[in-house]
Amino acid sequence: MRFAVVCRDKPGHLQVRLDTRSEHLAYIKETGIVEMAGPLIEGGEMCGSLIVLEADSIEAARAWAAGDPYAKAGLFENVDITEWKKVIG
Repeated sequence: MRFAVVCRDKPGHLQVRLDTRSEHLAYIKETGIVEMAGPLIEGGEMCGSLIVLEADSIEAARAWAAGDPYAKAGLFENVDITEWKKVIG
């Protein structure tokens, strides 16, 4: 199953994102379940993340999100995880 993980950064936490970015990218690579991902942008500045995972269950998707170095660093104000069906692309 695919899951969309939509994360919004806490205001004023861009430096946390920048400082943790290499660990976040390594986590994506090592876990091997991310189909696509990228930062959300507002006013030319990164302010969140959109990640599409291939996982066995919503619980597995939640566990992946909880293990993300960005989450562990306290970057996110909120995280929404929803099952997602790919139709186009």
